[in-house]
Amino acid sequence: MAVAILGRRGMAVRGARQRPQKPPFRLGLLRGFELSRGGVAIPLSNGLQHLLAYLAVNDHSLRRVHVAGILWADVSDERAAGNLRSTLWRLRLAGLDLVGVDRDYLSLLPTVVVDVREANRLAKFVLDPTADVTALGLEDLLEAGELLPGWYDDWVVLERERQRQVCLHLLEGLCKRWTKAGRYEKAIMAGLEAVAGEPLRESAHRALISAYLAEGNPGEAVRQYRRYCTILHDELRLEPSAQITALLSGLPATHG
Repeated sequence: MAVAILGRRGMAVRGARQRPQKPPFRLGLLRGFELSRGGVAIPLSNGLQHLLAYLAVNDHSLRRVHVAGILWADVSDERAAGNLRSTLWRLRLAGLDLVGVDRDYLSLLPTVVVDVREANRLAKFVLDPTADVTALGLEDLLEAGELLPGWYDDWVVLERERQRQVCLHLLEGLCKRWTKAGRYEKAIMAGLEAVAGEPLRESAHRALISAYLAEGNPGEAVRQYRRYCTILHDELRLEPSAQITALLSGLPATHG
Protein backbone atom coordinates (compact mmCIF):
# COMPACT_ATOMS: atom_id res chain seq x y z
CA MET A 1 0.00 0.00 0.00
CA ALA A 2 1.32 3.43 -0.92
CA VAL A 3 2.15 5.77 1.94
CA ALA A 4 2.42 9.55 2.09
CA ILE A 5 5.75 11.09 3.14
CA LEU A 6 6.14 14.76 3.94
CA GLY A 7 8.58 16.46 1.62
CA ARG A 8 10.99 19.26 2.53
CA ARG A 9 8.22 21.88 2.19
CA GLY A 10 5.64 19.80 4.05
CA MET A 11 3.95 18.62 0.82
CA ALA A 12 2.79 15.01 0.72
CA VAL A 13 4.64 12.82 -1.72
CA ARG A 14 2.61 9.71 -2.59
CA GLY A 15 3.71 6.37 -3.87
CA ALA A 16 6.94 6.23 -1.85
CA ARG A 17 7.68 3.48 0.59
CA GLN A 18 9.89 3.80 3.61
CA ARG A 19 12.31 0.91 3.76
CA PRO A 20 12.99 -0.27 7.29
CA GLN A 21 16.63 0.29 8.06
CA LYS A 22 18.58 -2.68 9.30
CA PRO A 23 20.47 -2.13 12.56
CA PRO A 24 24.23 -1.76 12.09
CA PHE A 25 26.70 -4.51 12.77
CA ARG A 26 28.42 -4.06 16.13
CA LEU A 27 31.86 -5.44 16.76
CA GLY A 28 33.02 -5.73 20.35
CA LEU A 29 36.67 -6.37 21.11
CA LEU A 30 36.80 -5.23 24.73
CA ARG A 31 36.07 -8.06 27.16
CA GLY A 32 36.16 -10.52 24.25
CA PHE A 33 35.24 -10.80 20.58
CA GLU A 34 31.56 -10.45 19.70
CA LEU A 35 29.88 -9.59 16.42
CA SER A 36 26.20 -8.78 16.69
CA ARG A 37 23.34 -7.15 14.86
CA GLY A 38 20.17 -5.96 16.50
CA GLY A 39 21.33 -7.48 19.77
CA VAL A 40 21.75 -10.94 18.24
CA ALA A 41 25.24 -12.46 18.39
CA ILE A 42 26.67 -13.83 15.14
CA PRO A 43 29.02 -16.82 15.57
CA LEU A 44 32.19 -16.79 13.48
CA SER A 45 35.16 -19.08 12.97
CA ASN A 46 38.55 -18.14 14.44
CA GLY A 47 39.89 -17.10 11.05
CA LEU A 48 37.03 -14.67 10.45
CA GLN A 49 37.32 -13.31 13.99
CA HIS A 50 41.02 -12.58 13.59
CA LEU A 51 40.54 -10.87 10.22
CA LEU A 52 37.76 -8.59 11.49
CA ALA A 53 39.57 -7.80 14.73
CA TYR A 54 42.80 -6.86 12.94
CA LEU A 55 40.99 -4.61 10.47
CA ALA A 56 39.02 -3.06 13.35
CA VAL A 57 42.06 -1.99 15.39
CA ASN A 58 43.61 -0.41 12.28
CA ASP A 59 41.41 2.52 11.37
CA HIS A 60 42.69 2.74 7.79
CA SER A 61 43.05 0.60 4.67
CA LEU A 62 45.72 -2.11 4.73
CA ARG A 63 47.46 -3.93 1.91
CA ARG A 64 46.24 -7.49 1.44
CA VAL A 65 49.78 -8.84 1.55
CA HIS A 66 50.36 -7.10 4.88
CA VAL A 67 47.16 -8.49 6.42
CA ALA A 68 47.97 -12.00 5.20
CA GLY A 69 51.51 -11.80 6.55
CA ILE A 70 50.34 -10.68 9.99
CA LEU A 71 47.49 -13.16 10.41
CA TRP A 72 49.31 -16.16 8.93
CA ALA A 73 52.91 -15.40 9.83
CA ASP A 74 53.85 -19.05 10.30
CA VAL A 75 53.23 -20.15 6.67
CA SER A 76 54.62 -19.17 3.28
CA ASP A 77 53.50 -15.96 1.56
CA GLU A 78 51.53 -17.95 -1.02
CA ARG A 79 49.76 -19.99 1.62
CA ALA A 80 49.00 -16.85 3.63
CA ALA A 81 47.51 -15.14 0.56
CA GLY A 82 45.40 -18.24 -0.12
CA ASN A 83 44.18 -18.31 3.48
CA LEU A 84 43.15 -14.67 3.21
CA ARG A 85 41.24 -15.28 -0.04
CA SER A 86 39.47 -18.22 1.56
CA THR A 87 38.55 -16.18 4.63
CA LEU A 88 37.12 -13.34 2.53
CA TRP A 89 35.15 -15.87 0.47
CA ARG A 90 33.65 -17.42 3.62
CA LEU A 91 32.69 -13.95 4.81
CA ARG A 92 30.83 -13.24 1.56
CA LEU A 93 29.26 -16.70 1.64
CA ALA A 94 27.82 -15.92 5.07
CA GLY A 95 26.24 -12.74 3.67
CA LEU A 96 28.21 -10.50 6.01
CA ASP A 97 28.97 -7.18 4.32
CA LEU A 98 31.73 -6.07 6.66
CA VAL A 99 34.96 -5.69 4.69
CA GLY A 100 35.66 -3.23 1.92
CA VAL A 101 37.95 -4.47 -0.86
CA ASP A 102 39.68 -1.91 -3.08
CA ARG A 103 42.12 -3.68 -5.39
CA ASP A 104 45.02 -4.64 -3.12
CA TYR A 105 43.63 -2.97 0.00
CA LEU A 106 41.23 -4.09 2.73
CA SER A 107 39.37 -2.17 5.41
CA LEU A 108 36.49 -2.65 7.79
CA LEU A 109 33.45 -0.85 6.40
CA PRO A 110 32.69 2.41 8.26
CA THR A 111 29.12 1.25 8.87
CA VAL A 112 30.40 -1.32 11.39
CA VAL A 113 30.28 0.09 14.94
CA VAL A 114 33.42 -0.92 16.86
CA ASP A 115 33.72 -0.38 20.62
CA VAL A 116 37.48 0.24 20.44
CA ARG A 117 37.06 2.96 17.81
CA GLU A 118 34.30 4.58 19.87
CA ALA A 119 36.61 4.59 22.90
CA ASN A 120 39.39 6.20 20.85
CA ARG A 121 37.07 8.93 19.56
CA LEU A 122 35.85 9.64 23.07
CA ALA A 123 39.42 9.86 24.35
CA LYS A 124 40.32 12.39 21.64
CA PHE A 125 37.26 14.44 22.58
CA VAL A 126 38.07 14.42 26.29
CA LEU A 127 41.70 15.35 25.72
CA ASP A 128 40.77 18.24 23.42
CA PRO A 129 41.16 21.32 25.64
CA THR A 130 38.48 23.16 23.64
CA ALA A 131 35.84 20.44 24.13
CA ASP A 132 33.13 20.88 26.76
CA VAL A 133 33.08 17.70 28.85
CA THR A 134 30.96 19.00 31.72
CA ALA A 135 27.82 17.31 30.38
CA LEU A 136 29.51 13.92 30.15
CA GLY A 137 29.05 11.35 32.88
CA LEU A 138 30.73 8.07 33.66
CA GLU A 139 27.58 6.34 32.44
CA ASP A 140 28.34 7.80 28.99
CA LEU A 141 31.65 5.99 28.84
CA LEU A 142 32.17 2.57 27.37
CA GLU A 143 32.63 -0.17 29.91
CA ALA A 144 36.34 -0.73 30.34
CA GLY A 145 37.74 -4.14 29.62
CA GLU A 146 40.78 -5.97 28.37
CA LEU A 147 41.14 -6.10 24.62
CA LEU A 148 40.54 -9.63 23.29
CA PRO A 149 41.37 -11.55 26.48
CA GLY A 150 42.84 -14.96 25.78
CA TRP A 151 44.35 -13.90 22.45
CA TYR A 152 48.16 -13.93 22.46
CA ASP A 153 49.11 -12.92 18.93
CA ASP A 154 51.92 -10.34 18.88
CA TRP A 155 49.70 -7.69 17.28
CA VAL A 156 47.00 -8.27 19.90
CA VAL A 157 49.45 -7.89 22.80
CA LEU A 158 50.73 -4.56 21.42
CA GLU A 159 47.24 -3.26 20.69
CA ARG A 160 46.01 -4.39 24.12
CA GLU A 161 48.64 -2.24 25.84
CA ARG A 162 47.89 0.71 23.57
CA GLN A 163 44.19 0.45 24.33
CA ARG A 164 44.90 0.20 28.06
CA GLN A 165 46.83 3.44 27.88
CA VAL A 166 44.00 5.10 25.94
CA CYS A 167 41.54 4.12 28.66
CA LEU A 168 43.78 5.34 31.48
CA HIS A 169 44.45 8.69 29.78
CA LEU A 170 40.73 9.07 29.17
CA LEU A 171 39.89 8.56 32.85
CA GLU A 172 42.72 10.80 34.05
CA GLY A 173 41.69 13.48 31.56
CA LEU A 174 38.11 13.41 32.80
CA CYS A 175 39.27 13.54 36.41
CA LYS A 176 41.33 16.67 35.72
CA ARG A 177 38.74 18.37 33.52
CA TRP A 178 35.87 17.69 35.93
CA THR A 179 37.98 18.89 38.85
CA LYS A 180 38.68 22.14 37.04
CA ALA A 181 34.95 22.52 36.28
CA GLY A 182 33.99 21.94 39.92
CA ARG A 183 32.31 18.59 39.22
CA TYR A 184 34.11 16.94 42.09
CA GLU A 185 31.96 13.85 42.55
CA LYS A 186 32.38 12.85 38.91
CA ALA A 187 36.08 13.74 39.02
CA ILE A 188 36.69 11.50 42.02
CA MET A 189 34.80 8.58 40.47
CA ALA A 190 36.90 8.89 37.30
CA GLY A 191 40.08 9.10 39.37
CA LEU A 192 39.15 6.00 41.35
CA GLU A 193 38.53 4.10 38.11
CA ALA A 194 41.94 5.15 36.80
CA VAL A 195 43.70 4.08 40.01
CA ALA A 196 41.87 0.75 40.00
CA GLY A 197 42.94 0.21 36.39
CA GLU A 198 46.62 0.67 37.27
CA PRO A 199 47.42 1.00 40.99
CA LEU A 200 51.10 1.86 40.32
CA ARG A 201 50.32 4.72 37.94
CA GLU A 202 51.39 7.91 39.72
CA SER A 203 49.63 10.29 37.33
CA ALA A 204 46.30 8.65 38.19
CA HIS A 205 46.95 9.08 41.93
CA ARG A 206 47.98 12.70 41.39
CA ALA A 207 44.74 13.44 39.53
CA LEU A 208 42.65 11.80 42.25
CA ILE A 209 44.52 13.53 45.09
CA SER A 210 44.08 16.89 43.34
CA ALA A 211 40.34 16.24 43.07
CA TYR A 212 40.09 15.47 46.80
CA LEU A 213 41.99 18.67 47.66
CA ALA A 214 39.87 20.80 45.31
CA GLU A 215 36.72 19.38 46.91
CA GLY A 216 38.03 20.37 50.33
CA ASN A 217 38.79 16.90 51.66
CA PRO A 218 42.47 16.92 52.65
CA GLY A 219 41.99 13.81 54.82
CA GLU A 220 40.94 11.79 51.77
CA ALA A 221 43.87 13.22 49.84
CA VAL A 222 46.34 12.16 52.56
CA ARG A 223 44.84 8.68 52.78
CA GLN A 224 45.12 8.26 49.01
CA TYR A 225 48.73 9.44 49.10
CA ARG A 226 49.57 6.93 51.83
CA ARG A 227 47.90 4.10 49.91
CA TYR A 228 50.03 4.95 46.91
CA CYS A 229 53.21 5.11 49.00
CA THR A 230 52.49 1.68 50.45
CA ILE A 231 51.76 0.08 47.08
CA LEU A 232 54.80 1.68 45.48
CA HIS A 233 57.11 0.49 48.26
CA ASP A 234 55.66 -3.01 48.49
CA GLU A 235 55.66 -3.65 44.75
CA LEU A 236 58.70 -1.76 43.49
CA ARG A 237 60.63 -0.65 46.57
CA LEU A 238 60.41 2.93 45.32
CA GLU A 239 59.60 6.25 47.00
CA PRO A 240 56.97 8.69 45.66
CA SER A 241 58.19 11.48 43.40
CA ALA A 242 58.60 15.08 44.50
CA GLN A 243 55.75 15.98 42.15
CA ILE A 244 53.10 14.01 44.02
CA THR A 245 54.54 14.87 47.43
CA ALA A 246 54.37 18.57 46.60
CA LEU A 247 50.58 18.32 46.27
CA LEU A 248 50.39 17.78 50.05
CA SER A 249 53.31 19.95 51.10
CA GLY A 250 51.10 22.37 53.00
CA LEU A 251 49.32 19.67 54.99
CA PRO A 252 50.50 18.29 58.34
CA ALA A 253 51.44 14.65 58.99
CA THR A 254 51.62 13.74 55.32
CA HIS A 255 54.24 11.06 55.83
CA GLY A 256 53.08 9.76 59.17
